[in-house]
Amino acid sequence: MFHLCLQTRAGAACTSLVLLAALICSRPARAEEASSTAQEAPLPAIDPFHELETKYIFGFTEGSDIGAEGEKAIEFETTGAFGMRGGSFNAIEQEVEFEGVPTQFFGYELSAHGLAQSVNNVDGLTNFHNVNFSGLSAEFRFLLLDRGPSSPIGLTVTVGPEWARVDGVSGVLTRDFSATFKAVADTELIPNRLYAAANLIYEPDVSRTFGDVRWQQGSTLGLTAAMAYRIAPKVTLGGELQYYRAFDGFGMQSFLGNALYVGPTLHIQFTGKIMLAAAFSTQISGHAAGEGRSMDLTNFQRNLANLKLEFEF
Repeated sequence: MFHLCLQTRAGAACTSLVLLAALICSRPARAEEASSTAQEAPLPAIDPFHELETKYIFGFTEGSDIGAEGEKAIEFETTGAFGMRGGSFNAIEQEVEFEGVPTQFFGYELSAHGLAQSVNNVDGLTNFHNVNFSGLSAEFRFLLLDRGPSSPIGLTVTVGPEWARVDGVSGVLTRDFSATFKAVADTELIPNRLYAAANLIYEPDVSRTFGDVRWQQGSTLGLTAAMAYRIAPKVTLGGELQYYRAFDGFGMQSFLGNALYVGPTLHIQFTGKIMLAAAFSTQISGHAAGEGRSMDLTNFQRNLANLKLEFEF
């Protein structure tokens, strides 16, 4: 009886040991299966079209972004104006700019200007060829609405005072004081891919040529609109319209002429710190007061071009 009981207990113990061994052996295999399953699961794709600053992606039209707080940059900007009534007109202005963003709602630019001009047989102008230091300017940007989840539209206002010592059309020495006021709005139609912007511009100007005791007042009113699409993570192409009206006097008392421009834009973000932007516009319609011609080549130029190269640090 005692011997039978002992055998039974020994058999039960052996059975328990076998089950325990099987359980221990099965755990690594299950762990390996789980690891293999985790390795085979696809990782979520990384979107290469990350957020893009819109300030310079629209050509002559500005975007509402002002840059990240604490950001600083050196920029080289070249602006060309070509073609006027009756002859050959070429003016190329080179600016060297220092940009800073002290706070997330305020940015500024300080610029020095050089101007190269060539004028031949243009109606109402004396032939002129020269290169001059032409003046100084600044731009102050105030971000009112930051584009994002809480606001689909970004809104910025800018004020740009400028002092010029050379007339940008005739090339004569002058004392010229102007300011450019802009209301800048933009939005993303497709997140991080398709953008749109519009600028409303008012530019009063007062000047006096050397040897003249009279100050002359003028003003320009402008409206621009642009769209830009990122064809690659670092490359953005677009197009813009620009419409300007020129007046005699600050209060737009006397109409001088208007011009409508259209053209393509290009933006390349080489790295997070280096950017290139380019734009070209040609006048497709316009009218100068007192003239019956289809374009205004008296108060405006036929073609406009702009190139910006920026280095952040």
